[in-house]
Amino acid sequence: MKRRLLLLIPLLVFLGLGFFLYRGLEMNPFARDSALLAKHFPPFTLTTLEAPSRRVDESLLKGEVTLVNVWAEWCPTCKEEMPQLLTLAERGVRLVGINYKDRPEDAVDWLRELGNPYARIGSDRDGRAGIEWGISGVPETFILGSSGRVLFRHVGPIVGDDAISEFAAALDEALGGSSGDLS
Repeated sequence: MKRRLLLLIPLLVFLGLGFFLYRGLEMNPFARDSALLAKHFPPFTLTTLEAPSRRVDESLLKGEVTLVNVWAEWCPTCKEEMPQLLTLAERGVRLVGINYKDRPEDAVDWLRELGNPYARIGSDRDGRAGIEWGISGVPETFILGSSGRVLFRHVGPIVGDDAISEFAAALDEALGGSSGDLS
């Protein structure tokens, strides 16, 4: 009897582990709450992409609803979401770009090729600011209220019907019901 119980223990452990792994398959790896939600965007000072002798800081993110898009030239999905960002900029939504772990000359060439939707661009060459913001990869986009408080965080590119719909709804709410349409 004891021997049968000893044989049953590994089977139960295996079944338990299998259950938790199976449940993990149903989880969305992008659906993580940001520690920044409902808080002010953390203080930062970065050089600008266009002129490394100039600086930008968190004061740039106050005064109106602002999207902070963290992107890189080497990121293929950043290129995929560029049409949505250009559409938002054309509709008057303020975008601030944070170029992440990139060579400035590559990023500038990339923007010349695809278009530049950003009002200003900070350069986070070493990725330290991104670490403080909890960036898990690029692209990531934050919607900030006029006070600089983080209202929404989107991990990954803003592409596909579900992502565009979710992002547009959050932006529409932040803007008070106007200009959030990405279609």
